[in-house]
Amino acid sequence: MFRQTLKACCYFLVFISLEAAHLSIIKEEFIFIDPPFASCHASTLTQTHSGTILCAWFAGSEEGANDVAIWFSTCEESKWDLPKKIAETEGVPCWNPALFTMPSKEILLFYKTGRNPQQWSGLLKRSWDEGVHWSEEECLPAGIIGPAKNKPLLLPNGTLLCGSSIESWRRWGCWIDITADVGHTWHKSSPINVDAQLFGIIQPTLFFGKNDSLKLLARSHQIGSICTAESYDQGETWSKAQPISLPNPNSAIDAVNIMDGRIVLVYNHSKEERYPLNIAVSKDGGGTWNTEVVLEEEPGEYSYPSVIQSLDKEIHITYTWNRKYIKHVILDPKLL
Repeated sequence: MFRQTLKACCYFLVFISLEAAHLSIIKEEFIFIDPPFASCHASTLTQTHSGTILCAWFAGSEEGANDVAIWFSTCEESKWDLPKKIAETEGVPCWNPALFTMPSKEILLFYKTGRNPQQWSGLLKRSWDEGVHWSEEECLPAGIIGPAKNKPLLLPNGTLLCGSSIESWRRWGCWIDITADVGHTWHKSSPINVDAQLFGIIQPTLFFGKNDSLKLLARSHQIGSICTAESYDQGETWSKAQPISLPNPNSAIDAVNIMDGRIVLVYNHSKEERYPLNIAVSKDGGGTWNTEVVLEEEPGEYSYPSVIQSLDKEIHITYTWNRKYIKHVILDPKLL
């Protein structure tokens, strides 16, 4: 009965206007209703040059199980197609996909495979037809895993910066995997760490700051706050990471520069729980943040957001909804 009720609610979620909903929210929906998997997590978004929205995530019986693969769906004319499996490694789980569309129209799918994050290998697939077909997997070089969770940042010179990280036994840390030739050759930035007495940071999200700087925000462990660092040499070297005023419960975040000059951040506004899920906005290049929208506030897990701005200037966000669904929200940035 609960599943039937939930299913009915899902179908009508888009059409019901709730008084509590923020005025900026144009649409809310689940990408799928009856999934062929028990658990899903870690969605990623991109848009093709023709305007189609693409979403990928990992799914299977549970996180870390051998049947966990990368799944994928496309949204055309406001309708998501049925999820399909586009990457798997037999007997080993897949993790944290990251999609990105290049100016050449080539679409990159980064993901990881390994029995746990300490054993990850980075993989890459490519599509030249907007996600209809994908190349065979390419193994990234040893020590290069590509984006740990979030989309890359493309510099004006064509260099792609991928926020990467490691979850070792005693310390976590970040760096940037850098490629100037669309993933054919790589090198790494300097390490990005916090003070020695703190456990560490992972899964950075990258954006353009003020005065020709690059900035990152990162998930933290045993710190309780989102941490930030900056670079003034195209991501090659970085400052030491410092906590900011926004909390973090050891959960992923994502941010994006939008066309009007602001930066939009999606994060869990808590030091302990993966709820509520909030949107914060910065008008000064990531120096200060104001919380503008609460996407989810009921107890549960609403986590691992992905955020992009589409060609029509709308803001698209996806996130894990209690490990059962991937939720998609569209917002009007003029009302943020």
